[in-house]
Amino acid sequence: MKIRLDLSTNYSKKRRLKRNLKFVIIHYTGMQSEIESIKRLKDPKYKVSCHYIINRKGDVTQMVREENIAWHAGKSKWKKFKNLNNYSIGIELVNKGHQFGYQNFTHQQIFSLIKLCKKIKKKYLIKKENFLGHSDIAPLRKVDPGEKFPWKKLSIFKIGKWYEKTSNKIEVNPKKIETLFFKNLQKLGFRYFSSNKSNPKNKMIIKAFQRHYLPNCISGKIDQKTYKISHFLTI
Repeated sequence: MKIRLDLSTNYSKKRRLKRNLKFVIIHYTGMQSEIESIKRLKDPKYKVSCHYIINRKGDVTQMVREENIAWHAGKSKWKKFKNLNNYSIGIELVNKGHQFGYQNFTHQQIFSLIKLCKKIKKKYLIKKENFLGHSDIAPLRKVDPGEKFPWKKLSIFKIGKWYEKTSNKIEVNPKKIETLFFKNLQKLGFRYFSSNKSNPKNKMIIKAFQRHYLPNCISGKIDQKTYKISHFLTI
């Protein structure tokens, strides 16, 4: 695939080993335009960058070389990993985001993203469940790539984890649903919550989960459907 180079100086100079690359984190730019986004990703003042950016036409630009650590994830956790910048490749999709008028991702964008992800997956032997959204690894701070991102479609290409429904009837006691739901999230890799006690921040974690797996119902409440999806993902 054709990839244009427009390198940013915003990255950690220490190179990482190939075997340490375990994740791909998907973002949206959340800015008014592609030009503005690239300008921000190159500006030393802002200390942000990504490895790749894909515009609305599906054109791919590399901004940081894969062996270097780009500054895209920020404070983040997933399973035993902290600061996902060290272990991941960051891909930005040009989209105005929730602040400026959240758009559907274009077919060209998603087509290019799938091609790029397949290439990265093969090169670094990245597990399909390690393709994540920014909101998965930083649910208290971030909402991107958001509920319009087609995770289900990507899962057809073994990019990202998705669930399969079983015929078994699952009904959970409402008194136990919160504890069981967060136990499932713990297994999946979500962090920043306590599965033993209720916390006001837990609502943000629930919304992050729903944005990824139940995009038509981002209520922040654990209903039976939300719980069932968490169950299907962990069996």
